[in-house]
Amino acid sequence: MDPFLSLLHSFSSSLLEPELASLKFLCREKIGKRKLESVQSGLELFGILMEQQLVAKDRLAFLEGLLRDIKRQDLISQLKQFVEDGEVTDPADQPDVHERRLQKAAIEIICEHVGKNWRMLVRKLGVSEVKMERIIAAYPCDLREQLFQSLREWQKWKGKDAKVTDLIKALRGCHMNLVADKIEEAILALNTGAS
Repeated sequence: MDPFLSLLHSFSSSLLEPELASLKFLCREKIGKRKLESVQSGLELFGILMEQQLVAKDRLAFLEGLLRDIKRQDLISQLKQFVEDGEVTDPADQPDVHERRLQKAAIEIICEHVGKNWRMLVRKLGVSEVKMERIIAAYPCDLREQLFQSLREWQKWKGKDAKVTDLIKALRGCHMNLVADKIEEAILALNTGAS
């Protein structure tokens, strides 16, 4: 099931009738009066907002504004937590297609060649201990997955500023030069089209 739809369902379930009425009133400029009159639940309202592309996984400002207007800070906190957990990312904050391709290749190489010292690398990249511990708890017996998820966390955190050169620099800072060299070779092959 789509986590974003689950979140909207959760929001709908927690809305009181006066709050739904307030949301409908606040949407009057965006949604026609006839449509609004037929809305009986938060789910119906969120569905219309999604149809009109006012609310989407990568378009949450309008929803956040509505929740702020009805003073539901608890739902705003859930929305922000949802975004922080990486389920929702703004496309404008993502690396370009070429950089993503390079990152994918680099991460595959790192996961293949970095073993038990992966935490040192991830710390060098700036991922917090708390996030690493959460990942370890989620994948207690899978070292490779722990590393992979930690690198994904780094990508989400850095957004468009995530660069393969940062991975190489961190690897060299951890004296993992062989892995850094392998990534540089892969990048060269990708850039020259030899891959």
